[in-house]
Amino acid sequence: MRMPPLASGAEGPDALRPLLDTVLGALADGGHARGGPLPAGGPETVARRIRAAVGDVLPDKGDPNALYDLVRALAEGAADPAHPHCAAHLHCPPLAVATAADLAASALNPSLDSWDQAPAASELETLVARALAAETGAADALVTTGGTESNQLALLLAREAHGGGGVRLVCGANAHHSLARAVWLLGLPEPVVVPAPAGTLDPAALDEALTALPGPRGTLLVAATAGTTDAGLIDPLPRIAALCAAHGARLHIDAAYGGGLLFSERHRIKLAGLEHADTVTLDLHKLGWQPVAAGLLTVKNPSDLTALAQHADYLNADDDTEAGLPDLLGRSLRTTRRPDVLKIAVTLKTLGRDGLGALVDQVCAHAHEFAHLVRTHPGFELHDPPTISTVLFRPTGATDDAVAAVRRKLLHDGRAVLGRAHLDGRLWLKATLLNPHTRPDDLAALLKLVEGNTPR
Repeated sequence: MRMPPLASGAEGPDALRPLLDTVLGALADGGHARGGPLPAGGPETVARRIRAAVGDVLPDKGDPNALYDLVRALAEGAADPAHPHCAAHLHCPPLAVATAADLAASALNPSLDSWDQAPAASELETLVARALAAETGAADALVTTGGTESNQLALLLAREAHGGGGVRLVCGANAHHSLARAVWLLGLPEPVVVPAPAGTLDPAALDEALTALPGPRGTLLVAATAGTTDAGLIDPLPRIAALCAAHGARLHIDAAYGGGLLFSERHRIKLAGLEHADTVTLDLHKLGWQPVAAGLLTVKNPSDLTALAQHADYLNADDDTEAGLPDLLGRSLRTTRRPDVLKIAVTLKTLGRDGLGALVDQVCAHAHEFAHLVRTHPGFELHDPPTISTVLFRPTGATDDAVAAVRRKLLHDGRAVLGRAHLDGRLWLKATLLNPHTRPDDLAALLKLVEGNTPR
């Protein structure tokens, strides 16, 4: 039996070239067959096609056409975040240059759990992490799989900074669900949830909560949000930071969505106050146009990271560390880690601040354009002007059941992918606009699709 080629080593590039042609052809053919932002027919239709393409998952004899067949089937059955009518989630279309860099990371396959598995990648991660940390006023950053892991790490570091217990989370009703899950995972007391009547954390209510909570200074952790999942709203960060300082509370800011505004000279002012946080969650597979995953947690006090220190003689023996080999185990809760930093580094270097800022400005402008279309259309109601790139809207006079039905109809037909959000006691359609290539005609067509499929 002839051994299959490897992706790395001297023969790697030659082995990959024809396979890349196969993959690109399958992506094109699958996308053409799909014909829209989502496959038509709903879950059963998609499942049936995938079952047919896969057949026997582990056949006795290999299939030389498997790469083409399965990539084509996946592309035909995929949600395409680059389609202008795919706008439900914080699910960005990745940049081509970032995706190409991700291929290199996969081919080289460094593992960031010891220096001898990732000599260059470990130094690259250090440089990029600290540069992005500086953008938030912090000293260092950990690379994570996204907002959920970053938020979990933020709570863990807060807990360990106070002797491994006694920390109480205080967050708004608008906070991301991963914070409550992290509380459960870490065995912390139930969080204190502060009202967010306008979609953002109420500072007066936060002040009351912090005043009423017992305990020594530093045992409270306030989590604010810069870019809510539902509406893209930003909590009043300067006021929250001032309250944390007055009450001696630690501050974490979940900027998984809004953190990308840092690249924009026009919009970064919306993140004023971010620099006061002890930890900040960033997520560049949202407003950073990276392939999943590309998260970070920035840390103001590097000593907080000592809580993550671990020893495994085969990875970071004391004599190796003393001899100058970097110890990587304290950079994550994970052991094996792929070099997600490469695609981030390539993107930052290729586009620069101006290029990334232009992308941010573009999608924010699209949101305002779409909001204007909604506001001036007699058949629709706009929730509020957008803060970042999310627009909430609904057909005028429609019931919540009708709003839910039009969304599912568009999903089933593969015509549009819109999200949903409950605010002010009503159900809203959500358009999260992350494609900088979207045109005004695309936005008008999306609104027309909703209008034409709304039950009357």
